Amino acid sequence: MAKVIDQVGIVRREIDPDLFSSVVHQIVGQQISTKALATIWQRINSGLGTVNAETILSAGAEGLQSFGMSFRKAGYITGFAEKVKNGAFDLTGIWEMSDEEAIAELTALSGVGVWTAEMILLFCMQRPDVFSYDDLAIRRGLQMVYHHRAISRQLFEKYRRRFSPYGSVASLYLWEVAGGAVPDL
Repeated sequence: MAKVIDQVGIVRREIDPDLFSSVVHQIVGQQISTKALATIWQRINSGLGTVNAETILSAGAEGLQSFGMSFRKAGYITGFAEKVKNGAFDLTGIWEMSDEEAIAELTALSGVGVWTAEMILLFCMQRPDVFSYDDLAIRRGLQMVYHHRAISRQLFEKYRRRFSPYGSVASLYLWEVAGGAVPDL
């Protein structure tokens, strides 16, 4: 991994410190291309101004769909906004939770799975030790760097322990490797 870090250099990723906006962004981005996400996200921001529970609920599911997302995602997002508005989801309390507790709280939301929750922990909450087994690019990066044919759960856990408490840093570099940043791998 040290060689990869030396070859790749500093990795910069955009952080969204607003938890509400981050959850919405992650739901919108599921199962679509980065380019499609950027287009829809720009439309949402232009159309709503601020992405918060009030603007989401004012737009409603149909308004959200007009930005280019599916009816199902619009429903997940409006459901999340309703939970925030009525206090069923505590946006501030989650910051005090352990990673495991925060993942449990986030995955209780419709439309948020473990991988999505882990990405929220990494790119919003900036947790230092996020290393997602469900992320195919991380597993592919491990295969490339360490020359494995496959990454079993047991082998993955070995690497998780090795990289802890800096799993988030390892994740960033393994994504770069999987994306072709190190040509000779």
